[in-house]
Amino acid sequence: MSRWGTFVIVGALIAPLTGAMAADMPGEYPPPVEFAHPRFFDLSGWYVRADLGYAWGRLGSAQAASSYPSPTDDSLGNGFIGGIGGGIKTRWLRTDVTIDYTSPLKYTGTAVTTDDVTAKISGWSALFNGYIDLGKYYGVSPYIGAGAGVGYMSVSDYSSTVAPPFSGGDHSQWNFNWAVMAGLGYAITPNLMLDVGYRYLNFGDVETASDAFGTMAFNNLAAHEVRVGVRWNFEDAILPK
Repeated sequence: MSRWGTFVIVGALIAPLTGAMAADMPGEYPPPVEFAHPRFFDLSGWYVRADLGYAWGRLGSAQAASSYPSPTDDSLGNGFIGGIGGGIKTRWLRTDVTIDYTSPLKYTGTAVTTDDVTAKISGWSALFNGYIDLGKYYGVSPYIGAGAGVGYMSVSDYSSTVAPPFSGGDHSQWNFNWAVMAGLGYAITPNLMLDVGYRYLNFGDVETASDAFGTMAFNNLAAHEVRVGVRWNFEDAILPK
């Protein structure tokens, strides 16, 4: 075979390969496939909150010093509550810290004659709370939650002529507090949420001041609360897209 014939055959074999290589040159690749990162957070980020509400006081019993009659027909009145807090929200879980004040709830009890034992009980509560958001339905997000923390409870204006302390009973103390709650959230704007909820807050046991004759103890104090508040969510967390 002549030299020219060899060149023709080799050229015929190389041509398809060079064409395929040219097709794969830079700039001719198909666009890369992008995989979306899963978003584990929805409207995530820090938020602040403010709440107002009404509380219906409850207590288990009142216990006088030994040898003195303990009140019966115990009643703890109603009052107002207000609080502020801050926390962080993920797609379905929220946690926050709240500080609330419960206005004085009037206690009345009967030791000998009707309502012959009276006092006022108020308190501050600082709770760490956790909530589970249960989805969104027509713009409304129901939730349940629980909290625990400390309370600073105060007894004032204690008065009784049949059960000590007879020299006055103003007294304050720290207690363990806990709460359970449920409610509904509604997004007024992307960053502002209206919150309407119920909370059961347990204050524990409190006592009056002591005199030479003893103290009066109020056991298992609690409140049923209806609360209305707002939650302001700061700029959403920056996440991979």
